[in-house]
Amino acid sequence: MKETSLTSSSSRPGESFAERSSSDTKRPFLQKVCCECGCGEAVFPLCVSLLDRFLSASLSVPVSPYCLAAGCILIASKLAECDNVTADSLCAAAEYSFLPSGLREMERLVLATLRWDTAAVTPQDFLPLFLASVEGRGGGSSDTLRRHSDTLAAMCACDSRFLGAPPSVVAAASLNCALRGLGNKGPAQLAAICEALAELCQADLVVLQCYSDMIEYALRQRLRSGVQQGPVEKEEEEVENERPGTPTDMREIDF
Repeated sequence: MKETSLTSSSSRPGESFAERSSSDTKRPFLQKVCCECGCGEAVFPLCVSLLDRFLSASLSVPVSPYCLAAGCILIASKLAECDNVTADSLCAAAEYSFLPSGLREMERLVLATLRWDTAAVTPQDFLPLFLASVEGRGGGSSDTLRRHSDTLAAMCACDSRFLGAPPSVVAAASLNCALRGLGNKGPAQLAAICEALAELCQADLVVLQCYSDMIEYALRQRLRSGVQQGPVEKEEEEVENERPGTPTDMREIDF
């Protein structure tokens, strides 16, 4: 655990990353492409880590940011999967805004900038250990907890508020929120599991509870924005259907 914590601290972006650049606009693209290409659950957080670290180490953003994002997906897929995604598939997912030759050149640029230090520790690396500990305390089904925890951890990877947070703390907080959301444990049992998770990730209990509250707040924001976006899109469709076929300048003429 200590060796993993040291590795995770060295694989996080620098402190000046948030001031000089932001990858928030590229993370939805990363998530979309990973889903379209059928990448494993470990690929998305790894490519987000590669993208953040590249932007932290680089003094300028490449001409094609989407090619950079695809290059990070290509590297992460090679690291985490046996049957990795191909360059042609990534170009097709990006609607051929860049060519395979440009994508391979971007891959070499990312590797050179990171000095081939591509191994990164993600929250998904800690979840099996934490799940085993929770199961030992009667935490419930590992499949349900893992699915909820993976979803929350992936959401944290898309939120800049969790940038630079220790992956072990994010994993523990995601698991803690998943247990809260399932609602099949009493307050005393939840408190005991939270203390055990804080001890496992070597974090203060207050810090873990703070991150858990942040994840729940971020989840409520996403759900609220999704509900509000639905009626707006429906209204836009109705307005589009009500538009007359005659141009506006023609209707303003007094015949």
